[in-house]
Amino acid sequence: MNDLLYIASAIAPASFNDVTLGNNISSWVSGGNYVSDGTSITPTGYGYYAGPGYDLVSGLGSPNGVPLARALTAIAHSQISFRSSPDMLDDDGAQGWTSGADQSLLFQAISDDVVTAGVSVGSQGLVFAGGASGHFAWTNRIAQQSLQDDFDPRLVRMFDEEAVGWTAQSFVASGDKVSVMIDGGATHAVQGTLTGPFGFADFLSGDGAVRAARAVAVAETAGGHDDQIAIVRVRQNGENDLSLSFYEVDDLSGAIAGKRPGEAGYAALADARAYQLTTGGAVLDGPGYGNFEQAGLKDVDARDLIAMTLTNHSTGQQYWAFAPANESVASQKVGHLWSFGLNTWGWEDTYAGGDRDFNDLIVGFDFTSASGHGWLA
Repeated sequence: MNDLLYIASAIAPASFNDVTLGNNISSWVSGGNYVSDGTSITPTGYGYYAGPGYDLVSGLGSPNGVPLARALTAIAHSQISFRSSPDMLDDDGAQGWTSGADQSLLFQAISDDVVTAGVSVGSQGLVFAGGASGHFAWTNRIAQQSLQDDFDPRLVRMFDEEAVGWTAQSFVASGDKVSVMIDGGATHAVQGTLTGPFGFADFLSGDGAVRAARAVAVAETAGGHDDQIAIVRVRQNGENDLSLSFYEVDDLSGAIAGKRPGEAGYAALADARAYQLTTGGAVLDGPGYGNFEQAGLKDVDARDLIAMTLTNHSTGQQYWAFAPANESVASQKVGHLWSFGLNTWGWEDTYAGGDRDFNDLIVGFDFTSASGHGWLA
């Protein structure tokens, strides 16, 4: 159970409410000038202070019951039924990482200041400049917790239009070495072995972080069963009229019948592969600014690879999870998708990248909670 809790904190930080204030410096020794309950003591001043993330006062924080239960079911089914599925990254045994499959990866830069991120993939290089993240930019925790139906819409709208960071996307072949530099300095994916099986890894340095993440959801269903209902939860933090569609792809790069995203005929193939919703049709309309909704994807099989498209009906633009299918700015394809952890993504709904808050529509897939008694759905 202890291991499962630490995996949950890494892949689904919404599972815990972070305690950042307080201390446990109340230790003492006998004797002295202070009297407590009739006993003379001397406070030592020894102990620890709470802070962001894990600390020796509050540990991981207080449990957030429903998200934690959902995360634990996802972890358990992944370990039991999908152990043979390729991890996003594999430890190469020499403090480095290699790609676990042929796949298209998002590379997301987060920092307090402007940085240059250098990503090495096999013999290829990818360099992109990242602007500073907004002070109230959405975190993995708030993005995931916003997918609770009782999360306050006013809080959602309060923290809007704050840039998260910058993103780029690249195809990575199985076995390719993957490494990241930030402002010329090395990074370390210290939790990569925990998060890699769930499709992402964070490369960290003192100057910032770069997340490598898959752009598709892998259907790790309860018991590895086929013909399941997958729960989709969305929270809108954009003011435009939005909708989502979901379709099955053949591989982790988004290809369908040999065509890759952005190639002629790809959109028609995606339409033909669209999942139907339990609410009817194949399009999920956004719930409106600040609001939440939940639906089900029908006939999801174990190991299905699920991709998304976002349509902004207010502007007439459509965006894909794969940057090669999107618009170009300064000869660079624009990424509109951001990974917030366990099967959770955020969309930027504005042409050319907009304000880069990537919270205009938060989307989460849940492949296990509708099974059994269904309490977690």
